Amino acid sequence: VQLQAFGGGLVQPGGSLRLSCAASGSISRINSMGWYRQAPGNERELVALMSNGGGTNYANSLKGRFTISRDNAKNTVYLQMNSLKPEDTAVYYCRMVEGGRNYWGKGTQVTVSS
Repeated sequence: VQLQAFGGGLVQPGGSLRLSCAASGSISRINSMGWYRQAPGNERELVALMSNGGGTNYANSLKGRFTISRDNAKNTVYLQMNSLKPEDTAVYYCRMVEGGRNYWGKGTQVTVSS
């Protein structure tokens, strides 16, 4: 099983980015997919998760600016990030729990800077 993330890059403060993460390989039952991020010197933290049933869990500080969505047919999860701030700069990691196993993608860099 592999997770491949796309969509990171450099954006100005106030801008938007959309990340996507596609899971491939021998996938039987996805329990949840979502996003974490890690800024330099910080621990990895939750951004947003979506369960197979569509329930969501967001970091409180990001509610209203970030939106997670999934395309179950494509085993893909998306993260729409709006009103980006310099403090959103981090490596964003995709995570999937499938069949009781935990998988992580390699991460995609998001830099918010003028």
